[in-house]
Amino acid sequence: MLFNSYIFIFLFFPICLFGYYGLLHLQKEWLAKVFLVGMSFWFYGYFNVSYLLIMVCSIAGNYLFHRLLSRRQDKRLMIAAVMANLGVLFYFKYFDFFLSTVNAVSGSSIALRNILLPLGISFFTFQQISFVIDTWRGEVKHCPFVDYALFVAFFPQLIAGPIVNHNEMLPQFEKIGKQSVMWDKIAKGCGLFILGLAKKVLLADTFGAAVDYGYANLASLGRMDAVLVALFYILQLYFDFSGYCDMARGIARMLGMEIPVNFNEPYKAVNIVDFWKRWHMTLSRFFTKYVYIPLGGNRKGQARMYGNLMIVFLLSGLWHGAGWHYLVWALTQGVLYVLTRFWQRCREKKAGAAGVQAGDGVSGGEIFRRRFMTIVSRILLIAYVAAAEVYFRAESVAQANQLLLTALLGPVQKISLELADCFRLDEFWYVLKVLKLDNMAYSRYILMWLILAVGVYLTMIGQDAASRIKRVRYGAVSVVVFAVLAVWSVLTFSEVSTFLYYNF
Repeated sequence: MLFNSYIFIFLFFPICLFGYYGLLHLQKEWLAKVFLVGMSFWFYGYFNVSYLLIMVCSIAGNYLFHRLLSRRQDKRLMIAAVMANLGVLFYFKYFDFFLSTVNAVSGSSIALRNILLPLGISFFTFQQISFVIDTWRGEVKHCPFVDYALFVAFFPQLIAGPIVNHNEMLPQFEKIGKQSVMWDKIAKGCGLFILGLAKKVLLADTFGAAVDYGYANLASLGRMDAVLVALFYILQLYFDFSGYCDMARGIARMLGMEIPVNFNEPYKAVNIVDFWKRWHMTLSRFFTKYVYIPLGGNRKGQARMYGNLMIVFLLSGLWHGAGWHYLVWALTQGVLYVLTRFWQRCREKKAGAAGVQAGDGVSGGEIFRRRFMTIVSRILLIAYVAAAEVYFRAESVAQANQLLLTALLGPVQKISLELADCFRLDEFWYVLKVLKLDNMAYSRYILMWLILAVGVYLTMIGQDAASRIKRVRYGAVSVVVFAVLAVWSVLTFSEVSTFLYYNF
């Protein structure tokens, strides 16, 4: 079930909200949890009943490991639990990729299984891996089955994250029914949901239409077309994924719970290290705690640290998908990350050797230089991320290379009218007609540049949705704005739409 669907907005969530708070009003806390689990199963099973069976078996198996590890902290049992989870993930997500690689290398013709990938399996598998490891470490003593099932299946973050930890959710589940209804929290959750929905259906899907056109017509693109397609994609990816996370946090907040922030204005980062502190933060947290630190982190010398960082990035690439282009994307991220960390450490040593004092005065010229360099750094980072994400979006390394070569060496020609027409939204085009701008020579480009400017402003200059909601004070104007965004978003539901991270 999609958040941006009629069934979710007008049937599923109203039933969920009123049923949940109705049971709490009757002081049926345990039934309220069971109700949320059942609604989460409905949400997930709506896509495909077989998906639900896989998830239920995964929950049951991992809960058994949890109970066993609670009684006996056996490292071999923990490893068996982790390997079982990775084995399931490998079969559904990577087995066909493995067979195709074997065929390519050996010249064999082993038939692929064409295995159906359960939605969100990477997210709920990693979440359960973290749970069994934390149980083995003694961080989780005992968890009732209903609470564990809700921890895994809680529908706001089930399909595309964020990846939550036990210490973030279990204490909240224990408090269900013990706190009064906080109407301000519900109102702000509703506002956050609306902003996330608008980011997804009004911006991400619009940029996505242009990206789909570009990748489907690579041979006809000019140099500027290719550059724009790469830029459109990083905007689509951000608005799609962060919009989903905003909606997830808004839904959870309306149910009286908080799930972690997954994005912190990543396109305002000044370097790749800063970027990965802001982008998909819960995945970075998972790899840091369960891969990077166990490998030794930065405790065993610089060479080992840089090697550990590359391992983390390669695993991140594999986590995102089964394909060589994901590994190339991971390499582009990892290599620049390692080089940046090396450069930062060299600067720290140089500053230490020079005896620079933190309290030294800074001249006006130096302040201007730093601000200028910050702007340049952000622009260069965005350009690099846009180029690297081409491998993330492409269906193959060859396709990604083709788009990048076109962006660098392609024909210099006028921007494709077909690409610009992907932004020709009826509601905006009508405004241009009223203003009599539709007959201008470049009128078909107006909306493209306008929507691009809005996307750039929101991601690189303005505040994100979470920050706006923190500061909002509901009044006549704000209520009207939210109502307009909600109605406008709902009216777009008839368009073809999906969340990009459902595939991961």
